[in-house]
Amino acid sequence: MKFSRITRWASAITLAIGITQVQAADTIKVGVLHSLSGTMAISETTLKDTMLMLIEEQNKKGGVLGKKLEPVVVDPASNWPLFAEKTRELIEKEKVAAIFGCWTSVSRKSVLPVIEELNGVLFYPVQYEGEESSKNVFYTGAAPNQQAIPAVDYLMNDLGVKRWVLAGTDYVYPRTTNKILEAYLLAKGVKKKDIMINYTPFGHSDWQSIVSDIKKFGSEGKKTAVVSTINGDANVPFYKELGNQGVSAEDIPVVAFSVGEEELSGIDTGPLVGHLAAWNYFMSVDTDENSEFIDAWLKYIDDDKRVTNDPMEAHYIGFNMWVKAVEKAGSTDTDKVVDAIIGIKAPNLTGGVSEMLPNHHITKPVLIGEIQDDGQFEVVWETEGLVPGDAWSDFLPGSKNLEADWVALKCGNYNTKTKKCSGQNF
Repeated sequence: MKFSRITRWASAITLAIGITQVQAADTIKVGVLHSLSGTMAISETTLKDTMLMLIEEQNKKGGVLGKKLEPVVVDPASNWPLFAEKTRELIEKEKVAAIFGCWTSVSRKSVLPVIEELNGVLFYPVQYEGEESSKNVFYTGAAPNQQAIPAVDYLMNDLGVKRWVLAGTDYVYPRTTNKILEAYLLAKGVKKKDIMINYTPFGHSDWQSIVSDIKKFGSEGKKTAVVSTINGDANVPFYKELGNQGVSAEDIPVVAFSVGEEELSGIDTGPLVGHLAAWNYFMSVDTDENSEFIDAWLKYIDDDKRVTNDPMEAHYIGFNMWVKAVEKAGSTDTDKVVDAIIGIKAPNLTGGVSEMLPNHHITKPVLIGEIQDDGQFEVVWETEGLVPGDAWSDFLPGSKNLEADWVALKCGNYNTKTKKCSGQNF
């Protein structure tokens, strides 16, 4: 009798575990890795909401492979080592099929060794400095040749800029991007004395002396512009101080790589009218695809004052590419999805169709937008077609001979001179 009770008890436990496993198997977990607190929350919280909207919409279509998608949201809190810990948690504990997340390059660099060690998949939706191509990462934001270089060309050719202020937050993305831009400017004949470089920490708030230095640098008779890789909530006091010191777009235009509609929604844009940003998408773009996306976003978020921005579009593209790749592979297995996604195409919101390339970057248009007094951008320049993302810069000595190709070469940094692959990423 006693044995029978134990047997029945054990059977019940086994049945309960089996039911739980079946329930878990009925969903596909998707990791959402964005800072919801700390200095980067101003930019990343919206990306979390975007992913939840995209997952909800996909579930209304029937999910993926006949299963509902289940979002797993974590908050790495603008803490770079915590990004790595949360990534490990998402893959090992939560068993997510893919992760959509990160903003800063330092957070991505923190995640990279973990995502490779555990053979996960990361979709990274923000412009970055290039100089990387991982088998496990898909870069849906802009590489330097899809943002920074075209922006400098526009300032130089269309606005006649002769002096350059490269102002950035002190971490890997601004430093590497500015290294590329400095080499590019010098190759274009710009003298070193006509390039001013400045870095400030995350969350920097006292911009009075720096803006004063910029004004002085720009007062020496040559057309001057600021190329800004300032990131996060430091942008608010920076632009405020520009206004306080009367730095107008006519005097010294600022072209930003990390300021979009979301960041401008917290700033008095009056003094900023005419300053610029370079992205691959603006909310003001007039296409049917964009109108549908904006309508869906405002309905989902239930706030008609909320805006859309470039990294949201990058998540939109990346998510749709992942769904197509999973369906093509018939599986969420990392290796099968990585193989299936190359060549996958998905509509972007500017009216074109983006494609995933063998170097794990995508094709994108490049747009220059001018800030309007309503916090939106008027497109003043754009490329004729889509630009393929380049993982390695043609303007850095250590990079110009490198090629990323995960199909033919199975390598992220193949040296075309030595004919050798130096490793997965660097």
